[in-house]
Amino acid sequence: MIDPDGYRPNVGIILCREDRSVFWARRVHDRGWQFPQGGINSDETPLEAMYRELREETGLHPQHVNVLGATPGWLRYRLPKRYLRMHQKPLCIGQKQVWFLLHLKGTESDICLNAEGKPEFDDFRWVDFWYPLDNVIAFKRDVYRKALNHLAQLMPA
Repeated sequence: MIDPDGYRPNVGIILCREDRSVFWARRVHDRGWQFPQGGINSDETPLEAMYRELREETGLHPQHVNVLGATPGWLRYRLPKRYLRMHQKPLCIGQKQVWFLLHLKGTESDICLNAEGKPEFDDFRWVDFWYPLDNVIAFKRDVYRKALNHLAQLMPA
């Protein structure tokens, strides 16, 4: 689903632990690291999409997490030209995202990167809350900055 402006609706997930570290995952075959994220289907709310993506990408279910908050409205990023699929219509020029901050109330052993068959990540680690700002692919940095700045105030003490 692409909106009239060319953006794909999407959710982003920042999963934290008691020690305030966050889940940071490496994409399969890409070697790039990022937070879990994924598209919103036309029949889903952002919250429903977040729970589906959480399950698909980490194997976690609602009982494993507490939702601490979400960003208000959409945060957008444009894709670099090399990532545009010019042959696809409608053309997707980027993503618009609602970001969720989740607290892991399960254990690390509850995480299963291949729970849904075809994994999107092949490794993960726990990093400092601000670490992703300097380590995510450049075109996502502004959205990460906005999401982290908004959600930092909701981190457990």
